[in-house]
Formats: sequence, structure tokens, C-alpha cells
Amino acid sequence: MSKFKVALGFVATFTAVSALASVASARDLTVVSWGGAYQDVQKKVYFEPFKATGTPMNDESWDGGVGVLRAKVQGGASTWDVVQVESEELALGCDEGLYEKMNFSRIGGEDSYLPATVNPCGVGAIVYDFVLGYDKDKLKDAPKSWADFFDTKKYPGKRGLRQGAKTTLEIALMADGVAPSDVYKTLSTEAGIDRAFKKLDTIKNDIVWWKAGAQPPQLLASGEVVMTSVYNGRIDAANKNEKKNFGMVWNGALYTIDSWVILKGSPNVDAAYKFLDFVGKAENQAKLSQGIAYGTSNKKAPSLLQKAELADLPTAPDNMKTAIEINTDFWLENIDRLTERFNKWAAK
Repeated sequence: MSKFKVALGFVATFTAVSALASVASARDLTVVSWGGAYQDVQKKVYFEPFKATGTPMNDESWDGGVGVLRAKVQGGASTWDVVQVESEELALGCDEGLYEKMNFSRIGGEDSYLPATVNPCGVGAIVYDFVLGYDKDKLKDAPKSWADFFDTKKYPGKRGLRQGAKTTLEIALMADGVAPSDVYKTLSTEAGIDRAFKKLDTIKNDIVWWKAGAQPPQLLASGEVVMTSVYNGRIDAANKNEKKNFGMVWNGALYTIDSWVILKGSPNVDAAYKFLDFVGKAENQAKLSQGIAYGTSNKKAPSLLQKAELADLPTAPDNMKTAIEINTDFWLENIDRLTERFNKWAAK
């Protein structure tokens, strides 16, 4: 055999081995969401149908925190590609360069989405509310406001609240008589912050803190709490899937937008865009709203829903009347100091 043929053989072998090594080191697209009933619906209407189109993917869940994403990206060995984030995580991560810039031309164009869900670093996933949730079988006299939530004489028992300053301070002020439209104006003053903590003092011994969205329905079902702050969709899912008789109060609801982002340096950017294009289509987003009562980002999705389905969404006009949007700018400016104060207060 000539040296030339030997050399060719070596090159061919090396190329084949390199290709196999490349395939071995590659990994499937990994999408990260919030777990529980919400992710169960996502699996049914998003993840499994998307995989059926020919792109392999895995899904994981997390409890939030931009520090988690920071460590993933800066560590250089992230196993996550597409992540659903809250509004302040979107803003902070975008400023820090943790996400790929969003190319909307690859997911149907900006005009396909509600303006509030279009961001240089992300695209809206859901519009959802923090609402007051309760068990109708256990509370025949239904609560009507956050003031009722704080009324332990009329409604004895434990209360569930998300562990942290955000949403907790807003709820406390509304319970103390601050109009929803004035919450952030009040919270922007030291007197307003003091007022919120003073109100929380009145039920401090009755609070059960929760972190993950799956927890509030479990707290209600077990009877550990009589009322809780909760994501509206989790109440809807518990009623649909577990035949619970939970109620929720839209009065004073706090609404916000979660977004999909692609982590910087993802080796699966093309697959990530295929996924975002799939879950951004109106017909797929309508299926999500049918499975769990969250609003979505595609402008045409609501037109594919029945009137009764639309009425259960946070975006329904009647449900928006006394709702307020969680103020991302306020929390970006104040989250550190108010979290520190909250943690000290909670530890006392």
C-alpha cells in the first residue's frame, strides 16, 4: 500500500473518530420551566408535540433567581438552553449579557406578539396573576379582598404567602387599605415600607411561607392554610385535574409576564429557535390556555378560545379591573435592600 493511501486512510479514520466524538459531546436541547401543574400542561401541549417534529429535547424545572443563571453562563458548562424567567430576571440578565439577543424574524416576527411581551432578550411566555386562593368547601363565606386575608378573627387559620418581599409587601399594603393604583407610590416611601411590614406583623405567626408554585394548592388541599397567595393557573389546574373546589379572588390581583430566553453560549441556538417558533404559534398557545388559565403572547391566540375559556384568563377585562402590574423597575431598584429587610424581619 502506498504512503498516500495510508495517509488517506489515517485522515478518514481520524475524521470518523472526530465526528463520533462530536456527536458524543453534543447534547439535546434542554428547556427549563417552573414545574408542577404548569409544566405538566407544557409537556402535553408544547414539549411532546415539539419533540414529535424531530428535534430531541429534555425539560427541567427550577425555582428562579438570576444568580442561578449567572452561575450557569459564567461557569461555561451550562446544561440549559431555553429558560422561562420572571420579569426582573429578564431585565437583569439582559443587562448582564446572560442571554442571546432575540431574533424575532426566526419566530414569526415582532408583530405576531403583544407589544409588552417583546423584549431584546426574550419573548413572552405567559401573563399570569398572583391571586388570593381558598377552598370553597372549607370557607362558605368567601373572602373578597386582601383585607379579608388578614382578618384572622373572621377567618381563623394559617395563611400562605410567597417567601420574599416581592408581592408580599404589595399584598400587605392593599390589605391595609391602599388602593391598587397607589401601591407602588406608597411603597416608594420609607413610611409606606414601614406600613407594609407593620401590617405583616399582624399575621406573622399565622403565615406559612411557600417558594415553588406547586406548593399553594397543596397547602390548601391539606388544610394547612385556609387562604394563600397563589398563581391563578395553579388554582385552575387543581380544579380541572384534581377535582378540587378552590376559589380565587381577582380583586387586587398582581399580574406580570414571564418570558423565554436563550442562555448565552448555548450550543443549541438553532434548536432553541425551532422550539420558540413552535410554542409561539397561536394554535399552540391557545392549547396552553385551555390546559391552564394563563394568558399568552401571540396576538391571535385569544381568537381561538371559547368565551368561557377567555373569562378565566388573567387578561379578561373583568379580571383586569382591579389588578395591578408588578412594577419591574421598582423591584430592580429595591429588591436587594427590601429582601435584606424582609429576611431580617422574617428571622425575628
